[in-house]
Amino acid sequence: MRWPGFLYGLYERRLSRELNVLKLPAHIGVLVDGNRRWAKLAGATTAHGHQAGADKIHEFLGWCRDIGIQTVTLYMLSTDNLTRPEAELKPLLDIIQNTLARLGEEGGPRVQPVGAVELLPADLAATLAELKAKTAGREGLHVNVAVGYGGRREIVDAVRKLLLEEGAAGRSPEDIAASLDDGDISRHLYTSGQPDPDLLIRTSGEQRLSGFLTWQSAYSEFYFCEALWPDFRRVDFLRALRDYELRSRRFGS
Repeated sequence: MRWPGFLYGLYERRLSRELNVLKLPAHIGVLVDGNRRWAKLAGATTAHGHQAGADKIHEFLGWCRDIGIQTVTLYMLSTDNLTRPEAELKPLLDIIQNTLARLGEEGGPRVQPVGAVELLPADLAATLAELKAKTAGREGLHVNVAVGYGGRREIVDAVRKLLLEEGAAGRSPEDIAASLDDGDISRHLYTSGQPDPDLLIRTSGEQRLSGFLTWQSAYSEFYFCEALWPDFRRVDFLRALRDYELRSRRFGS
């Protein structure tokens, strides 16, 4: 049992040495998928799987900080997840609350909620608002927590905000339509002012984005990993970064 671990340690160190820091993605989005399947395979409760996934989030952010990633967006709870049975949803929301509390501890990252917070329970929405204010002045890693997030909902919210803003300024629908461009939408997204993600990682072997950063991912690179999220290792992360560095990004050209 020790020999495979020793080999993986050597492989991990080699991957780390070979990374080109000038080619690292500045912004990584992660779909933290597979917690429930992990729990089922382990013969554990669903809540135990979600907790294992939450613990992995903190470990993963440590890797990102060590390597020098600037921005991470974590897909933690979708709008669809809010329709799960209460018996599963309540423990999951409690785990998210505890995860946010840990992110707010001294020395943690700057945290920004991205999602339809008005759909969330009042206590969770308040926690997100407090965390954003508390960490606003922090330097280093910036973490977007996508809680109550849906890609289509984000675009609808952006258009709604744009129309209300322009209407309040006295512009007619015809004037708005005549000048509308993609930059107008981008400025009203939850991630307004941030660079779009360079790399999106999804664990658990699923090869779809499930509405994650629908607008922002137009030119992102995708990396799909077979490991379930609680089993995601640093070596898996390094492989994703190496794969990203070997790609030739074309941005539609």
